[in-house]
Amino acid sequence: MSKDLIIQNTSIVADDYNQLIDNISSLWARAKEKAINAVNTELLETSWKTGQYIVEFEQGGKVRAEYGKQLLVNISKDLTLKNGKGFNRSNLTYMRKLYIAFPKCGTLSHKLTWSHYCELLTISDDAKRSFYEHECINAHWSFRELKRQIESSLFERLLLSDGQANKGKGSS
Repeated sequence: MSKDLIIQNTSIVADDYNQLIDNISSLWARAKEKAINAVNTELLETSWKTGQYIVEFEQGGKVRAEYGKQLLVNISKDLTLKNGKGFNRSNLTYMRKLYIAFPKCGTLSHKLTWSHYCELLTISDDAKRSFYEHECINAHWSFRELKRQIESSLFERLLLSDGQANKGKGSS
C-alpha cells in the first residue's frame, strides 16, 4: 500500500469522524434548546395560573378586588416555607400582573421568557406593551435588548417620527 493511499484514507476517516462529532453536537444542542423551551413554557403557564389563583382569591366572587399588599406578603411567606425560593412578594406581584394583563394564557408567547414578561409588565400602557412584545418576538430580542429598547423610548420615537411623516403629507 502506498503512503499516499494511507494519507488519503486517514483524511477520509478524519472527515467522517468530524462529521460524526458535528452530528452528535447538533443533536444535543437541539435537545437542550427544546428542554429550555419546554421549561420556559411550563414556568410561564404556572406563573400565569398562580396569578389567576391570587386574583380570584382576592376578588372572592366580587367584580373588583379589595386588594391588600398584606395578602401577597402572607402568600410569599407561606409558599417560601413550603416550596423554597421564587415566591417573594415582587415575583407574586408580577404573576398577578401577568394574569391581569394577559387574561387568556394562550396569548402568552412562549418565545419570551419570564424575564421578558416581567420587563413588559412594567409598562402600564397596553398599546405600548403590545408594541414591545411584538417587536421582541419578531426581532428575537434578548431580555437585555428589550430593556435597552424600552429605556431608549423606541415606541415614543417611532410615534414621533410617524407623526412628523404624517404632518408632511397633510401640508401639501
